[in-house]
Amino acid sequence: MIRSDNFSSTHVAVDQYADLILSHGRFYTLDPAQPWAEAVAIRDGRFIAVGSLPALQALIGPHTQQHDLAGAFCMPGLHDMHTHPDLALAPRYSDDLDVGLEDPTPEQLTEAIRAYADSHPEDGWIYGQYWVRYTFREAGLTPGREWLDSVMPDRPVALLDRMWGTMMVNSKALELAGIDRSTADPRNGYLERDELSGEPNGLLIDGAYALIHAAMPPTPVAVLRRAYRDGVHFQSARGVTATKYVHVCERRLEALKQLDDGGELTLRVEAAISWQDDIFPVRRRWELLSGERHYYRSARLNANAVKFHFDGTVEPRSSYLLSPWPAEANWRGKLNLTPEHITDMVVDMDRRGLRVIAHCTGDGASDVFLDAVAEARRRNGFSGIRHQCAHSTLLHPGNLKRFQELQVIAEFSPAAWYPTPFATGARSGYGQERLKRIYDFKGVLAAGGIAVMGTDWPVASIDPWLALETMITRQNPWNQEPDCFGEPISIEQALQVVTLNGAYAMGLEHLTGSLQVGKSADMIVLDRDLFAQPPRNYIHRTQVQLTFVEGRPVYDRLGIFTDTPLQATWQGEPPVLEGKA
Repeated sequence: MIRSDNFSSTHVAVDQYADLILSHGRFYTLDPAQPWAEAVAIRDGRFIAVGSLPALQALIGPHTQQHDLAGAFCMPGLHDMHTHPDLALAPRYSDDLDVGLEDPTPEQLTEAIRAYADSHPEDGWIYGQYWVRYTFREAGLTPGREWLDSVMPDRPVALLDRMWGTMMVNSKALELAGIDRSTADPRNGYLERDELSGEPNGLLIDGAYALIHAAMPPTPVAVLRRAYRDGVHFQSARGVTATKYVHVCERRLEALKQLDDGGELTLRVEAAISWQDDIFPVRRRWELLSGERHYYRSARLNANAVKFHFDGTVEPRSSYLLSPWPAEANWRGKLNLTPEHITDMVVDMDRRGLRVIAHCTGDGASDVFLDAVAEARRRNGFSGIRHQCAHSTLLHPGNLKRFQELQVIAEFSPAAWYPTPFATGARSGYGQERLKRIYDFKGVLAAGGIAVMGTDWPVASIDPWLALETMITRQNPWNQEPDCFGEPISIEQALQVVTLNGAYAMGLEHLTGSLQVGKSADMIVLDRDLFAQPPRNYIHRTQVQLTFVEGRPVYDRLGIFTDTPLQATWQGEPPVLEGKA
């Protein structure tokens, strides 16, 4: 019998004693009625007491296990509400091209492509990551098929940019995909073209690059399973107990189910099915959305969400803005679906009980999304589904209060909420006025809304502690320069964002997100007190010693419970996922 089968009905007799008591800890509970505690008692995966050790003495029975935490800081598990281990790791495990640099120059990109071709001398696809537009601008070069043809003319090449908003391909790739001047732009993206001839220039924006993916072999389930497994391992080792994997298809769901069935899905996962083919073809999305998704349901996994891309990204200027882009008379970016389509789909998904997770980087896209949710609330009433505005890079100040009014989650992704060369180069396109109000955690929270964090790996680091520190400081965590992007929030607010707010975003606030009697014992033990020092250059160095989900250790850094009934699935140091493998 596996742990998930050991459930209790209303008629099962309950032991009066705890299974496990953790004592002499510094527990930050996120419970306003009792913010701090020194001990917790757990039975059948739930907290049955939170308080002082003397008050828990009556719960210690002959079979109760006890562990002294020696003053360690403890808190609820972290919630990463938007990430993509498959997109980050599957190319590596498929032996695709990985440039391995955050901001490669065109020269470095050239070297990486040719080195890959030399080590893979067959004539197949060269597919990989990443390139960035601003390094081409700095070099005075124009990215596209002409440049790529000069590097590799004889084999099909397709390279994603780091923002996952543009794919650069050469002429051979366009030929194999059947793309030429007569190819129409998809509604959810477009082909950049020569202004005179109309020929595609090799840059495919947003959903347009699904045309290339459709011509390539699909990623094998075994590769996807390995990618998710390593992602789950890393997240558990960094204290994440619940997450959202955004953009899934039937192959990705099968990979997750295999992990779940094998007992290696050591966190709670909400998987969002791709609505349109803007990342990869999802050939059976209607069957999944109409009910087949329930086949994958378990205590740890559900696929009751759908992911839309309503607009694009900053570098190709496809974020949909309420006013024109800098130095543009009329161009406001591109809305990938008509407002009518968006409204009908949000209303329909809401009626079906499916959470809509809508990619909105521009303030115009989030405005359309909030209007669509308002219409869903008018037609359906409050369905109980809290829809999610993904990234929320730019929000109009007049919309901040609507997140609370409409019960919409504002999700922010840390790709550029603190200054780095990449952030400064990529985000500068928005203009200085807009940069001052990007990722407005403070505004949403002040208006009474629910804000959450999603790492959006591989666009940003998957390490949640880096995101947590910079959420509080909005400054570069590796130096002492005063530059700051946007408005910081307090450590108390940030800890609620990554715990209880995340639980709200998954509809699980009754089950997890705080250390309270009756809730699942999802918690983490750290190597430091997060309140002990100023957060800058301190919080992101946090090491997680233990991660508990449903009252059992799933990660044990020091092997405390080795060779006991509580031996964890993962032990030792986290796997190295970022940079060169």
